[in-house]
Amino acid sequence: MYRFLFTPKWIGFHLLVVVGIVTMVNLGFWQLERLDDRQAFNATVEARYDAAPRPVGDVLTASTDPADVEWIPVIATGTYLDDETIRVVNRSQNGRAGDNVVVPLLLANGDVLLVNRGFIPLGLEAPDAPDGEVAVAGRLRQSQERRTGQLSDPAEGDLFEVQRVDIDRLAPQLGSAVLPMYVDAYESRPADDPVIEPVIQPDVSDGPHLSYAVQWFLFSAAVAIGWVLAVRKSIGIRQRELSVSEEREPVPTA
Repeated sequence: MYRFLFTPKWIGFHLLVVVGIVTMVNLGFWQLERLDDRQAFNATVEARYDAAPRPVGDVLTASTDPADVEWIPVIATGTYLDDETIRVVNRSQNGRAGDNVVVPLLLANGDVLLVNRGFIPLGLEAPDAPDGEVAVAGRLRQSQERRTGQLSDPAEGDLFEVQRVDIDRLAPQLGSAVLPMYVDAYESRPADDPVIEPVIQPDVSDGPHLSYAVQWFLFSAAVAIGWVLAVRKSIGIRQRELSVSEEREPVPTA
């Protein structure tokens, strides 16, 4: 009755079902891991984002792990090197495409801090940075790295238009010791041009990861149920065929 389940065709079907279920269950757990990462990120941002700003030298020291201080507000005082302005292209904010305007800030001790002055919509020219001594309040951000599928910046030469704030790549063209983190500015004295909008707070929702995980688990359950139904249907067909065959067999005569 059940020998058909061990024919090559059915063995291939069993393997396909098993691979499908294992793959979808793993995708479900992967989405749950991404949810955990997202919640940890959200907790970090919420705990640090609105803290009182502190002097950048007190927060960012030689022994500081950038991951331990990202999003912490700091204050830095110096002079903008406006001729070294860098535009970070392909940004978006509040549904609009544009660029981020990054300008090195020369500190009193000779170090340079890259300051993301903010977002400017496409089609607008970035206004000059404030002259003279400027006090900037901003949130510390880690140097950015290229991810799979993203565009690359040229490996050599000075860059004034980039895909990301890669501090190690930009530091050689600035000719000074560049701090290992940059800041997203949200306030300055004197005030920056209102055309430039401070970078908005990142999304701190949980995103769709939980719903995606539930969907993958439901898909895997559906495949398992489909396998059971397919087996039961095939058994039923064979039982009916066997009954018909038995009814058609001639009755032996004496």
